[in-house]
Amino acid sequence: MQRKTCCRGFTLIELLVAISLMALMTVLSWRGLDGISHSQIRLQQQSDDVLALQATLAQWGADLDAMAEQPGTPSLDWDGRALRILRRSSAEPGEGLRVVAWAQRSLDGQGQWLRWQSPPLLTRGALELAWQKAQVWAQTPGADDLTREVRTVALDQWQIFYYRGNAWSNPLSSADNAAAAPRSASAPSPGATLAVPDGVRLVLTLSPGQAINGTLTRDWVRGTIGGGK
Repeated sequence: MQRKTCCRGFTLIELLVAISLMALMTVLSWRGLDGISHSQIRLQQQSDDVLALQATLAQWGADLDAMAEQPGTPSLDWDGRALRILRRSSAEPGEGLRVVAWAQRSLDGQGQWLRWQSPPLLTRGALELAWQKAQVWAQTPGADDLTREVRTVALDQWQIFYYRGNAWSNPLSSADNAAAAPRSASAPSPGATLAVPDGVRLVLTLSPGQAINGTLTRDWVRGTIGGGK
């Protein structure tokens, strides 16, 4: 006589328990992957912040290194809002000069450090116009000015100091102004000479939330004085 075997399946409760365990494992796995993804995004953002700051400070130093001194023309000016620099357009002769300006302005509710640059300037008239335009850009930029500005890093505050007479001082102080030549929004009369400081100190207060924040100080020294930054 042949014995019949009975195949016993899973009960409903066992199926529900198994499905619940699989669902729990899926949720935990998803949370783990989501955490890894968020960590990667955060690390990438921090890396981008550091690279942006490095590139910005390198450009700042390059602008000062390329500063041009012309008779009767200011090379450097700080009015408390913008720093204007007269610099060589490139290392090639005959490329003309450029006016570069750095300023802070609130964009989208956050302070941003901005850089503005004129096209190559080949005449004195064009240079004087660009020098004045750079100052206007820092306060009330026009449509054309906005196309020439570059947003760099988030910034709460910045300060500039000049190194003259073996000491750092505020360029806007009465003592520093007395030691330097007169400052003007436009180029001074021909033959006048504006003294370029031996060094420029940049003090940045970087906005919170970046990879590097707080106060950062960067000193630049004229190559003929110290040979570096």
